[in-house]
Amino acid sequence: MSRAFADADYWIALLHPREELHEKATQVSSTPGRAQLVIVTSEMVLAEVLDGLGDRGQRFRELAAETVHRLRTAPNVTVVPQTSAQFRAALEMYRARLDKEWGLTDCASFQIMEQQGITDALTYDHHFEQAGFIALLRS
Repeated sequence: MSRAFADADYWIALLHPREELHEKATQVSSTPGRAQLVIVTSEMVLAEVLDGLGDRGQRFRELAAETVHRLRTAPNVTVVPQTSAQFRAALEMYRARLDKEWGLTDCASFQIMEQQGITDALTYDHHFEQAGFIALLRS
């Protein structure tokens, strides 16, 4: 069973049909063999999803809230909780890589991927490639 880390742009693209990445995210999600895919994401990423859809009207706010609620109990999705230790470690990576434009959530995501041995990311964000991962929505 394969595993991939899902970033906010993946979730937003799936939820919003007018997003530029919607078709690609839908295509990647429906690729044969992806039915066995275990998706790992984080509470930090889900906060970005809620923030990213928060100003797009009531319909998308409701959709985002319901989706996040469902993802937290979905059998093929693991949501890594935000902890103080994770925050501190991500902040240290952020401080150590001032030459990059990585956000704090990116740094936490990279650490989760490293800890769990995940190389594939459901994202278009080139920062994941800079960190040595495969951004599946870019290919």
